[in-house]
Order: sequence, then C-alpha cells, then structure tokens
Amino acid sequence: MNPVRAALAPSRLWPFSIVCGSNRRKSFIVATICSAMISIVPLRPLNAEDIPPSGTLLSSRAIVINPVSHKVYAVDRDGGAISVIRISTNSSASVKVGKEPVAITVNSVTDRIYVANAGSGSVSVLDGKNDSVIATVDVGAHPYALIANEATNKIYVSNTFSDVLTIIDGLSNTVTRQKMGSKDAMVVDPNMNRIYMLGYEDNNLNVLDGATEAVAKIPVGMHLWAMGLNESAHLLYVTHVGGATVTAFDEKSQAVSTIPTGKMPCAVAVNPATNRAYVANYEDNSVTVIDGVKKVPVATVPVGKSPQAIAVNTKTNTIYTANTRDNTLSIIDGSTNAVLSTVKAGRSPFAIAVDSDSGNVFVANIGSPNYTKIETSRR
Repeated sequence: MNPVRAALAPSRLWPFSIVCGSNRRKSFIVATICSAMISIVPLRPLNAEDIPPSGTLLSSRAIVINPVSHKVYAVDRDGGAISVIRISTNSSASVKVGKEPVAITVNSVTDRIYVANAGSGSVSVLDGKNDSVIATVDVGAHPYALIANEATNKIYVSNTFSDVLTIIDGLSNTVTRQKMGSKDAMVVDPNMNRIYMLGYEDNNLNVLDGATEAVAKIPVGMHLWAMGLNESAHLLYVTHVGGATVTAFDEKSQAVSTIPTGKMPCAVAVNPATNRAYVANYEDNSVTVIDGVKKVPVATVPVGKSPQAIAVNTKTNTIYTANTRDNTLSIIDGSTNAVLSTVKAGRSPFAIAVDSDSGNVFVANIGSPNYTKIETSRR
C-alpha cells in the first residue's frame, strides 16, 4: 500500500493524514507531495477535544436530506446510530445501525436510506416510512463512499483501501461486485445512467456505465477529492485537493477544462439555476465562484477558517460553508457574492444538508451533539 495513501484528504481523515504501513496509524500533518519527495509541515496546534479517535473517517455524506419526506439523517458515529430529524415537527429520534456509521445516501423514490458502517463492514437499509432497519448488507471492511442511483434503484459502495466496488440491488438487497480500484468519492447522473468515481491516488476520473457496467477512464490529473455535478449543464466539477485547481468535465463533448481556485480545494457545490459552481478552499479560507458557461472564476469570497463543506439553496441562491476550525457557518448571497452573516455551527462542522423549503441548514459536527440545526431567514 502506498505510504502516502489519503494524504491531503480534508473531508475524509481529520484534518489531514498520512497512512503509515498496514496499521493505518495517522499523523496529524500536512504532506505536500512532489514526485517522489515529501515535505512535511506541521499544522497549527489542535486542541485535544477537536481530534477524533485515530482512524476516524469523515464524509461529506455524514448528513443528508430526503427532499420528498423532509427528513434529515445524520450519522452518530460514537453511538453506532443515526439521528432522524423530521423537519415539519422539529422532532428527532435515534436509530441504531452498525458500528461507526460514516456516510448516508437516500433513494427518495423508494424512500430507502442506506448507511455505510465503517466499523461493521456493512450497509444498513432503513425504511423511510418508519425509519426502521429492514436489512443489513455485507459489503466488506471499511465502507466509506456510497451513492444511490434513483433511476435504476442501485446503490454503489466503495471501501477504504479496497479495489472492490459493491453494487446493491435496491429491490432485493442482493449484491454484485466489480474491480474498480479504491474510490473516495462518487456522483451519479441518473439521466445518463452514469456513475462518476475518483480516488486520491488515481489520475483518472472513472465513468461507470450503469447499464453495461463498462468503465471509461478520463485523465484529469492526480490528487482528486470532491465532485459536484450540474445535471442541467452536463458539467462535472472535480477538485484537485493537492493543488489549486478544479477540472470541469463536459459529459457530452468529453472536453476537460482546468480552472484555477484557492489553495487546497476540498469541496464543490453547484447552483444549476445560475450555472455557477462554488469551491471551498480549505487552506485559503475562501470560496471560489465559477461561471459555468465561460468556465472561469468570477469571484473569491473570504469565509471562516478551513471551510471543509459547502452547499447551495437553489431556491434562494444562498451558499453555505462549514468552517471547521472556527466552528461557524458562513452564509453567502449568490447574487452579490457577499457574506451575509457568520453563525455558530457546533464543534468542528464538516458536512452540510440544506432544506430549500424551510430554509433550515443542518450541519454534522465532530463529537456531541452530532448535528446542529440552523434556522436562517433566507427562504
């Protein structure tokens, strides 16, 4: 295994890490990789309470929303559970799943919720009507990335340090497996029945045909981390967390464009209504705003310390960043690219879910409480 596996992975290992040998021992440092040379620079000192247990996985899918049922689902890693928040009644409940749940995906068509349990090597399947666990699917050790294709009712699961992709049939909960290499992020285009996958050490964007399961590889460069898809414009954005660029991939023409950003871009969200993309730059404490037509940056917005997650309310054209190192949420006006306000968001926020109807924002935190609800006036 490559000794620098998962270096510069801000939304996966807290806050950055190097995997040393087979014991997955973590060092809390930043590694700048140049060919075969590694220069190591210590991060600013962290408070002990801000560092989760060694080996903790952090996913941008730690909190998700079902837009049909208006329920929010958030992982409770330490409790081996997920929190279920019903927005309409402002009530919540805890549902036991497997050990160390790390990520969630929702099929809003079937009202099924899928939870990747990193410590159990399983995916828990919940019935959204009563939020009970109706199945537990074995997917192998350390599942991390997962996504549901609502058009085909298939769920794709990738495991840390594994080259096997598990495909769950949403109707029967049976599985098939395919060699894909270790994948750290996934995005689905249900209209084109394509699943986009990337790995930090792979210089290709992997495109899985959902019908034939054939794989195409698009060279886009190394140190890939996050993706955001504008289905309307057929544009996929891929961040290069080891540098300061984003790759824009045109689904139809297959054209690849390179767009400059701030340092260490670790998350991206899109607003299809305005055809703009928003990139959270972890090291620069900023957000790069990209014009999707011209494929150029049009603004840089200063936000809080170490923005690690970003989300968009398309109805209000409002952008939110979870600023991990100062425990805040920055609220950006998409029409002016100005920060409207900065609010408290819980301890070390790292993932965001937005309810466009109510305007409420839900943030996943490290430790307890595992999530924070933020009511905003942008509705």
